[in-house]
Amino acid sequence: MPPAIRLQKFLAEAGIASRRAAEQIILAGRVQVNRQPVRVLGTRVDPGHDAVTVDGKPVQARRKLYVALHKPAGCICSRRDEPGRPTIYDLLPREWQNLHSVGRLDFNTEGLLFLTNDGQFALRLTHPRYGVGKKYVATIEGCVDPAILERFLRGVWHAGEKLQAQAARLISASRMRSLVELELAEGKNREVRRLFESQGLAVKRLQRTQIGKIKLGELKPGRWRALTETEIKTLLAEI
Repeated sequence: MPPAIRLQKFLAEAGIASRRAAEQIILAGRVQVNRQPVRVLGTRVDPGHDAVTVDGKPVQARRKLYVALHKPAGCICSRRDEPGRPTIYDLLPREWQNLHSVGRLDFNTEGLLFLTNDGQFALRLTHPRYGVGKKYVATIEGCVDPAILERFLRGVWHAGEKLQAQAARLISASRMRSLVELELAEGKNREVRRLFESQGLAVKRLQRTQIGKIKLGELKPGRWRALTETEIKTLLAEI
């Protein structure tokens, strides 16, 4: 957690209330910082040193969690699904239900997905202005002409939106099947599938293999692991 953050943000991240509700708690005089009542919105606190209480009860900063999950095909990234399909949250320990996915993978796409309770981390990995690269391996029905990959690098239009790959590599190709690796930076909705759809090609399988410099590696479908401190720093250093 940064050394000084707004009091209402600290209360929200500690699970006391939403940020807006936390503002009302502050204005009502229910919050003390180092035994002094605080009613001023925007007051900054250092979670590592300042003692914060609400109604006389100590407030502890919530520990930040950063998790890498191998999302299997056939589950969604939403917390709940009306038709009752499996979700990624079914794969996590019960005490981690406060985590949120960093971006999404669609129902039939598998591969590397991050989850966290650090909103700033999630923003920096998903906002287009930061351009964090993500690699995918797509199994395509039929033979993919290298000229198609060149079009992806220049950019193609699909449904009124320009789609563009940062890198494209033909891993293998035969008359029946091709394997293609693409690297994207923007993360537009279903971008890999739409790139191939724009060329009349069908994606039979799609797997995200890398985010920034963090690779899926040997992580099995449905399994998760905590990101190391070095990995977290590496991801943020790329931005």
